[in-house]
Parts: sequence; C-alpha cells; structure tokens
Amino acid sequence: MTRRVAIIASNGGMETAYKVLNIATTAAATDAEVAVFFTFDGLEIIRKDAQDILSFGQGKEHYKERFQSSNIPPVGEMLELALESDIKLIACQMTMDVMGLSRNQFLDEIEVGGAMSFLDFAYDADVSLTF
Repeated sequence: MTRRVAIIASNGGMETAYKVLNIATTAAATDAEVAVFFTFDGLEIIRKDAQDILSFGQGKEHYKERFQSSNIPPVGEMLELALESDIKLIACQMTMDVMGLSRNQFLDEIEVGGAMSFLDFAYDADVSLTF
C-alpha cells in the first residue's frame, strides 16, 4: 500500500520553501505519493523567479549562511529533486487569478488547478500538512 502525503503551502518565504520541500522530498524518498498545493504567498516557491523573490524573514537572515555551511541545497535544487521524485506540484488557479499571476511566471513542470484537483488527492491522504 502506497502512503499519500498532502501538503498545503500557503505562506511564502525561504523558511516555508525549505519546510515544504524538505517534508515533500523526504516523504517521496520513502516511496510515498506526494502532492503540494501552493496557494496565496506559497505560490512564490514555484515561480520561475523564486531565487530572486524568496528571502528569509526579518531577523532570520543568518539562516542563509547556516543553510550554506550545512550543505543544504538551494531551493532551486530541492525543487528539481521534487520534480524528479514525481511530487505533484499544484498552483492554485483561483489565487493566481486574484493575484494577477499568469501561467508563464511558474515552473513549466507544475500543474495549475483548483482546490478540487488537490482535494481529489488529499481525500485519500495518510498525512496532511499545512505550512
């Protein structure tokens, strides 16, 4: 039986990106089926320009050096690993519309869908997390 992990990423920033991608890729490494639904500020994580817009929160800038000195891969590499691991990355269509974002601003490999596309996966999830 394959386990399923459903994750909602509704916050942006570098800290959230690392949390979401760490849990998602670790779950995938255990052969779990994983889907991440990116909504509101969480959409920052899967934008093509994420490297330029993601930052650590105020007072947490020191984490950048600690991530580097701990040999933690950059978010871009973690996203590549997520895609190679067949993690389903879903951008919320409603939020994209509300924020005036277009499909071409996001990684080519992601899916765009409504809440129902995520719920179809999440209904059978063994673990559900929100960041």
